[in-house]
Amino acid sequence: MEHHWTPLIIVHAIAASYALLFGAFNLIRKKKGDLLHRILGFTWIGCMYFVCISSFWIQTIIPGAFSPLHALSVFTILTVSLALFAAIRHNIDSHKKLMTGSYFGLLAAFIGVASVPTRLIPQMALHDLLRFIAFTVCIIISASLFILAVIGLIRQKRKGAATIKSRP
Repeated sequence: MEHHWTPLIIVHAIAASYALLFGAFNLIRKKKGDLLHRILGFTWIGCMYFVCISSFWIQTIIPGAFSPLHALSVFTILTVSLALFAAIRHNIDSHKKLMTGSYFGLLAAFIGVASVPTRLIPQMALHDLLRFIAFTVCIIISASLFILAVIGLIRQKRKGAATIKSRP
C-alpha cells in the first residue's frame, strides 16, 4: 500500500521536527530552569502532545488499526506529563530523567521511521531530494528564529524591568 503526505501527516512531521530541535536545544544548554528553558520546554511539550495525539489518526503501518507506535504514543504522553508534574513539584532529578528519556524516545521513533525505506521520509529523500532539503532547511531556520525571538523578548523584558527599577 502506497502512503501519501496528507495534511495531518505533514503537520505531524512538522511538530515532530520542532520537538526534535527544541528538545535537543534544551538538553544541551548548560543553564536549566531559566525562562528560556521553561518557554522552550512548554513549546516542546505542546509539540510532543500534538505528535502523540495526532498519531492515533495516522494508521499507515497497519492500515485501519493501531500499531506498536501508538503504544509508544500513550507511554510518551504519560512520561511527558509526569515530567511536567515533576518540574512543577520541583523534583528536578525526576524531571530531568523523564524529559531525557522522552526525548530519546522521540529520537528513536524518528530513527525508526526514517530508516524504513518504504516510509514517507526516506521515499521523499530518495525521490524528491530538493523538497526534502527545503523542508529540513525551513524547519531549522524557523526553529532558530523562534528561539532567537524568545531570547530577544526575554532580554527586552529584563531591560524593561531594569529601567523601571532604576527610576526615582
